[in-house]
Amino acid sequence: MFLSVATTHKPATDLGFLLHKHPDRLHQTDLNFGKAWLFYPEATEERCEAALILDVDPVGLVRGKGQADGLLDQYVNDRPYAASSFLSVALNKTLRTAMTGVSRERQDLADSDLPLEAVVTPLPLRGGEALVKGLFEPLGWTVDLTPVEGFGSGADGARYGHLKLTGTGRLSALLNHLYVLIPVMDDAKHYWVGEAEIDKLMARGEGWLDSHPSRDLIVRRYLRNRGALARVALERLAPETAAEALPPETRVAPEEALEAPIRLNDLRLDAVVQAIRATGGTVIADLGCGEGKLLYRLVRERWVQRLFGLDPAARELEWAAKRLKLNEFGGPPEGRVTLLHGSLTYRDSRWAEADVAVLVEVIEHLDEDRLPLVERIVFGETAPKSVIVTTPNADYNALFPNLAAGAFRHPDHRFEWSRAQFEAWAARIGETWGYTAAFSGIGAEDATFGAPTQMAVFSR
Repeated sequence: MFLSVATTHKPATDLGFLLHKHPDRLHQTDLNFGKAWLFYPEATEERCEAALILDVDPVGLVRGKGQADGLLDQYVNDRPYAASSFLSVALNKTLRTAMTGVSRERQDLADSDLPLEAVVTPLPLRGGEALVKGLFEPLGWTVDLTPVEGFGSGADGARYGHLKLTGTGRLSALLNHLYVLIPVMDDAKHYWVGEAEIDKLMARGEGWLDSHPSRDLIVRRYLRNRGALARVALERLAPETAAEALPPETRVAPEEALEAPIRLNDLRLDAVVQAIRATGGTVIADLGCGEGKLLYRLVRERWVQRLFGLDPAARELEWAAKRLKLNEFGGPPEGRVTLLHGSLTYRDSRWAEADVAVLVEVIEHLDEDRLPLVERIVFGETAPKSVIVTTPNADYNALFPNLAAGAFRHPDHRFEWSRAQFEAWAARIGETWGYTAAFSGIGAEDATFGAPTQMAVFSR
């Protein structure tokens, strides 16, 4: 993997003073995963370029004591070649003083904005060109990204690219931007991420990360999507917005916060699992699976043969895959769980073999005039043997002390039905598509208002 930094500031050879590396020498750094060399392919008064070449030992990666993360568990992988956290470590080890912005001989220059150019190749495009531009352009750098065709290319296009950044700024700022954002673009790290990583992120992100429009994404990816660490980092960066974009398992939605005292989310999932088991179905489709909480429970049940999770939000499916450890050591066997990016309003044969379809707290997020489309797809065209639907019981809302009269439990809800409305809807389903429904409540039952959640189990 290759990284270079160049300037046309005159005399350009002053770059050597800023990097603390003499242009006439080859500089070698030994790392625990290979070697790094820094040299100057060009060093003139008009232009000076320093190149960092990293040679990673692939056999050492696999045989070493580092954790296997799905990328390091085989001898043939892209870790020795693609720009990743290995390159960030080498950058820090080789140019640590330059990254602090200190230069004994040229401090005025270190504090000045210079014409700079940086090249990183091959760069993993895990997020595509839009992500790369969204990371660097807000920092003032012009992005020139050329796909590397034929090298790891798939049906969705090239997976690696040649990145060139140009602009004017402090050299130390550019180096720190690269240090933080290279592993963000790769969305992986080769070492265990603990609390010490937060301090590194704070130090290297000082002065720019707190105001970056992609701050939350940067924090999550840099900390390898560890929700607890991301929460701490965001609290240090911007306490007032720390919980806005955390992973689903660490953030609390308004509805969950409202229902937390009665543990309704846990009770709901327990009840749904029991209802699925009672149907006798073994192939289940979780429609609107979100971050995979129900799938996570079902995958541990031996009687479940196959699971499908459908959701329109790609980011939620990413969290579901991480939660379920898909394609990772310790995860389910290949083919047992399939995550699908799609919408309930379109026919989708990919989950048609399911004998049980489940919609947990889904229908209330749809506009009521779109419900007939969902009914036709689920009950009419796909028509599994059983369909399980849960939705809030609007009657019970009167018992929530912090919920205003007429308000919904979640700002994204389009409606919340009373028990009578839910039963009327289920009766229409039965008449139209040939299902019968059995109703039950989830959570503590109130004599007047019923249970907080209502559930219908439809049987064809």
